[in-house]
Amino acid sequence: MSRDTQLKERWEQLVNILSNQFSQGEDLDLDAIIYLIGVQELGKVHNEYKKDEKLNLMHIAICRLLEPYGFYEFEFFDEDGWPHYKVKEELPPLKAGEQSVLMKEAIVNYFLEREVIS
Repeated sequence: MSRDTQLKERWEQLVNILSNQFSQGEDLDLDAIIYLIGVQELGKVHNEYKKDEKLNLMHIAICRLLEPYGFYEFEFFDEDGWPHYKVKEELPPLKAGEQSVLMKEAIVNYFLEREVIS
């Protein structure tokens, strides 16, 4: 099975699992899944978040997802329990489609590590 085909199948499996758990019948999009990962990484799943906090949660998720690729490195948790990352390497210029594939691959790997999908 090609790498692209396997990624597509795993992505669809993951979207189905997460959509069934967190959505009312509609498939979650990439941004919604990134947000969920941010909430998971923060560890405060039952809180309600303001708009700027939601953006910060997505930033946390992106840093965490791209950490294994060498782009970010975890630094510390602040006094409120929010993780902070530093940039290790700037992301290369990517086209929109390439960004989407990179994020989907990183998300799939994140959930493979947690044995949510196989």
